[in-house]
Amino acid sequence: MPKRRNYDAAPACTMEAALNLINGRWKGVILFHLLHDGPTRFNALQRHCPGCTPRLLTKQLRELEEDGFITRTVYPVVPPKVEYALTEEGRSIGPILLTLCEWGRGWLNRRGMKTLADNWEQGKA
Repeated sequence: MPKRRNYDAAPACTMEAALNLINGRWKGVILFHLLHDGPTRFNALQRHCPGCTPRLLTKQLRELEEDGFITRTVYPVVPPKVEYALTEEGRSIGPILLTLCEWGRGWLNRRGMKTLADNWEQGKA
């Protein structure tokens, strides 16, 4: 099965091209948290993706890096320190992610639903 980013032909439309770049269960979450939190280490990203295996998170991060959305910086220290950060290309999708987040909040509110993070914050207060 060929990689989803390698087109044998041009995408049918710009929407297909755009959605293929962020296609993946955790890519939007990863991009959102890098936008919100700034440069972030792997374990912190994993905490934001409950249910995501380390292997899948690594795969999603590599694809985002290959597509130019994020950078991976390895610091020469012991133990190794690796941080992920948005590139200019990654920051350019920020307004879309923020709008999508607000839309999702409204969708949940209209159904009387809360996220796990909302429930956790409510229990903490």
